[in-house]
Amino acid sequence: MQDYELMLDAYAQAGGAPSVFKDSNIAHLVVHKNKVIGSNSVKGLVLVPKETAIGIDIMLTVEKGIKIENLVHLCFGVLPKEGIQEINIKARIEDGSGVKLLAHCVFPNAVKVLHKMQAEIEIGDNAYYEYNEVHFHGESGGIEVIPKARIKIGKNSHLVTNFSLLKGRVGVFDLDYESEILDNSTLDMTAKIYGYGNDRIKIREAGYLNGRASRGLIKSRIAVKDNAVSEIINELTASAPGARGHVDCVEIIQGNAQAKAIPIVNVTNEFAKVTHEAAIGRVDKKQVETLMARGLEEEKAIDIVVGGMLK
Repeated sequence: MQDYELMLDAYAQAGGAPSVFKDSNIAHLVVHKNKVIGSNSVKGLVLVPKETAIGIDIMLTVEKGIKIENLVHLCFGVLPKEGIQEINIKARIEDGSGVKLLAHCVFPNAVKVLHKMQAEIEIGDNAYYEYNEVHFHGESGGIEVIPKARIKIGKNSHLVTNFSLLKGRVGVFDLDYESEILDNSTLDMTAKIYGYGNDRIKIREAGYLNGRASRGLIKSRIAVKDNAVSEIINELTASAPGARGHVDCVEIIQGNAQAKAIPIVNVTNEFAKVTHEAAIGRVDKKQVETLMARGLEEEKAIDIVVGGMLK
């Protein structure tokens, strides 16, 4: 019970609303380290967690033709200063179904914490899957986060992923998402991260537009300052007629930070098209000067400009 209350406190600090865990109409799962401390499912959603020695295995199925009305809320975390949490997810979104998930990952006291997530996701035909992940870390930077996902998207379907890590030190972060998209389906992936101190950020998001008239957008918004380092690899491959894609990466650096953007666009069909844009630089000077003219200190003005980009 104490762990549950502490997890909900951290969940609230991360921007979540703990009241959702008291609503029987809302599916949820709360996991501290390798213990399930809260769960609820709803009609049409099969959510089966299984505790392991160092984490949890999750089977998630949205049954054929079922649209889950409310957001499914997930909360994963490690409260002590040290620990390991390994999350393995196998998800199946059956034909004609749809679901939106909101996952909060909370590590408020991390000094030596490892959080790994491995996901295998299959999205059927005429289906919709949205996964939003919000991280809340402490200020020590003593955490390593390694999320990896392999996703297959059927025909006439839609995948949306949003990742944000804006509160607390990033620590070491290494994300690797790969998606395969079939006919008339869409991919929309966004990552937003603010790193400082000696944080290390690495992101690889790849989409393979294998279906006719498939669409893909991969977007990154990264800010790094102090001695933080970021490397962003965004990759789109179009191999079918009518496939269209765009890669969009913006990084802001301050102080001694280092940022690298590697957009990869690959087209293997003459009737397909992929475009890209990448920009790395300091905060817009004119915007900062405008805010300073209104009475703000320079550091505060920069924070506001960076915050605006990340929102």
